[in-house]
Amino acid sequence: MSDIAKAVTACGEAARRAAVSLAVAPDSVLGDALRAMAGLLTAQAGPIRAANVADLAAGERAGLGQPMLDRLRLDEARMAEMARQLHLLADVPAPPERSPVRELPDGLVLTERRIPVGVVGANYEARPNVTVDVASQLLKSRNAGVLRTGGAALGSAQALTDMVIGPALARAGLDPGAVQLVRSADREGARELVSRPGLIPLVILRGSGETTRELAAQAASHGVRTLAHADGGGVLYLDRAAEPAMASQVITASLDRLGVCNRLNLLLLHEPAWETLLPVVLEALAAAGVRASLPPHAHPLGQEWALVPGAEATVTVTPVAGPAQAAAVANTSTSGLAAAVVTADPDAAREFLDAYAGTGAFWNATTRLLDGFKLRGVPETGINVARVPGPRGPVTFQDLCLRQYVVTPADAR
Repeated sequence: MSDIAKAVTACGEAARRAAVSLAVAPDSVLGDALRAMAGLLTAQAGPIRAANVADLAAGERAGLGQPMLDRLRLDEARMAEMARQLHLLADVPAPPERSPVRELPDGLVLTERRIPVGVVGANYEARPNVTVDVASQLLKSRNAGVLRTGGAALGSAQALTDMVIGPALARAGLDPGAVQLVRSADREGARELVSRPGLIPLVILRGSGETTRELAAQAASHGVRTLAHADGGGVLYLDRAAEPAMASQVITASLDRLGVCNRLNLLLLHEPAWETLLPVVLEALAAAGVRASLPPHAHPLGQEWALVPGAEATVTVTPVAGPAQAAAVANTSTSGLAAAVVTADPDAAREFLDAYAGTGAFWNATTRLLDGFKLRGVPETGINVARVPGPRGPVTFQDLCLRQYVVTPADAR
């Protein structure tokens, strides 16, 4: 067994030991731990930001583009927002542990119970805030965790684990080993993380592109379940009944950050309004510092520009025959993450929304809203776009559980 394999195994075993006490921790204790994390983010801001500055400098030397460096950055405002979200999460009521389902014959009653998974793994891209997001969601759901991030954010992740997460768990009287970090940038760590069904049965995969898809396939071959977020790219359809001011507003709001998955990536224009709407589109894109890729295209329509170094500031623009074709293009040419329609015509909006099969659908609103905190009021572990039963869209602590059916005598309730 390699040193990396031994390290992942050791993390999993430590997390499994801690998971036992975490599973029965009172809600009040979990809230105390989350509030302690928020306080330590503020108290330890100096050394955490120093670690992040070192990561940023290394990223610049490695040639990371500005959108990737933006993902990597932990500035004062972002850390304050992380702390604010932790305080809010601490106060969110947990779903009932037990819910009555129905009475059965012979004086029995069926109850549905939510129980923790136990140990949940997470492999994610160079976004240090995800270290806290995932750790907080695991804690709130009473699961222990093994986290792994890429080398670009490893220094920041180590600082957050050692100065915030572990000490906060200890202050609340919980085992600080409940959240483990794989302290290696070697990609073997990711492969090992998805190869231990008996130790880490569920792994959250946050990343972009082929690497995450390969990890999901490897996990499946080992019998490890995954919640995978591999691809992104928001779609916007401007109908012929789109009001120019609303169209411009949504475009602008969709491009505030270029390195995120739910940004505007593909812009579809109703063909009869092409000549009218294209100037509005080009003006809004130019104001955001983004160029339009116009027909004919030498690339796939769903090309995710956030993943193309040096071309991140690009949006594909193309005509479509109407709402139904716009939805069809979004369904077949993109990951199915999110799509929006701008129109003053309710019939056109309904036609588009009814035909779109993706994770998030929006009318006169930006796909940037497809975010755990913006949509559901709590941080997310990632956005699951799989077209199978199970948690879909922003995955939060409410999704990180197992369903158990419990049958008892009715008079035992």
